[in-house]
Amino acid sequence: MRRPRPEGLLALLVAVPFALGAAAAPRPEPDVVVEIADPAITEASGLVVVDGDLVVVNDSGDGGRVFVVDPGTGKTVGTTSWSEAPRDTEALAPAGPGHVWVGDIGDNRAVRDSVSLLRVPVGRGDRTVEPERFELVYPDGARDAETLLAHPGTGQLLVVSKEVLGGSVYAVPRRLDADRPNRLRRLGPGPAFATDGAFWPDGRHLLVRGYSGAVLLSWPTLERVAPVELPPQRQGEALAVDPGDGTAGQDAEVLVLSEGLHEPVLRVALSPEVRAALAADAPSGSAAPEVDAEAAGEAPASQQAEDAGDAGDKGDPGGRPGWPWFLGGWLGLGALVVLLRWLWGRSR
Repeated sequence: MRRPRPEGLLALLVAVPFALGAAAAPRPEPDVVVEIADPAITEASGLVVVDGDLVVVNDSGDGGRVFVVDPGTGKTVGTTSWSEAPRDTEALAPAGPGHVWVGDIGDNRAVRDSVSLLRVPVGRGDRTVEPERFELVYPDGARDAETLLAHPGTGQLLVVSKEVLGGSVYAVPRRLDADRPNRLRRLGPGPAFATDGAFWPDGRHLLVRGYSGAVLLSWPTLERVAPVELPPQRQGEALAVDPGDGTAGQDAEVLVLSEGLHEPVLRVALSPEVRAALAADAPSGSAAPEVDAEAAGEAPASQQAEDAGDAGDKGDPGGRPGWPWFLGGWLGLGALVVLLRWLWGRSR
C-alpha cells in the first residue's frame, strides 16, 4: 500500500471537517433555472449575466476562455478564447455592454507577486481575441482571492480575498495602466471563505458568498446588512445578480452555480428581511461614491488595526451562528486524524 502523500493529507485535514460542518446546516429547496449542458464546463468559478445570457468561466486548469450559455437551454452559444493561459482564473464581473472582466486572481499558496485582470468581449458566436491585461499588486502581501465585483454605476472594481477567519476588501484603481503594476487599496474586512460576489443593481449593496451561505453588505461602508441563505450545492463558488428590467433592483434575481459536470444554475429565494433591506430608502446623503484607490492612498494605521480586529466578526457569509459550524468541523477533524493515523500505521 502506497503511503499517503503529506500534501494530500493536509488538504483533507483542512477541507473535510469544514465541509462536514457546512453540510449539516439546513438549506432551502433549490429552484433550478437551467442545467449547464456543455461538458467543457466542469469547474465553474465565475458567473455573470450579460445581455440576458449567462457567462461562465472555469477554475484553474482550463485555458484562456469564457463561455456564453443560453439561459433557456443550458447550451453554450458562444466562446471567447485567447492564447495566453491564465494562472488561476477564479472570477468574472460585468465590464460594460458585451464585455466582462476576467479575474486571474487565484493564489491558493499566496505566493504570486501579482495577479491580473483581463477585459474580454463576449457574445453569441465564437471568437479569438487578445485582451488587454492589467497587473494588480496587493498593498499587504500576496492573497488568494476568488471574488471580483464591479459597481453598476461607477464601474469601481473590488477584489475580496479568501481567508479562513475573514478576508479583506480591496479597491482596484479606476485608472488602470497596462504598462505597470496597479496597486490595490484595502478598504476593510470582508467575510470568511469568500468565493464570489456581485453588486445589487442599486449600487448601494453587494452580495458576497462562501461555500455555505452569503451576506448582504452596504456600499461603501461594507457594513453587514443581512445573511442570505443559499441552496445546497456540491462546491458552490459562483454567484451573479441578474438585474432584470429595473435599475433599482426590483426585478433582480440572485443566481448561483457550483463546480461539477452538468451542474444546475439555481435561483436564490431571498427572505422578506433581505428584500426589505434592499427596498429600504437610502439615508440622506448616502449615495454610494466611487472609491479611487490611487487618489485615496492607504488607510490610516489605526483604521487598519480596527479592521483587523473586526475581521473575525464577519464569520460565515451565510450569517448562521458560528459555533455549530466550527464544532461540527472540529469533531470531523478529530475523527479524520484518528482515521489517518490508523491508515498510516497500516501502510508501514
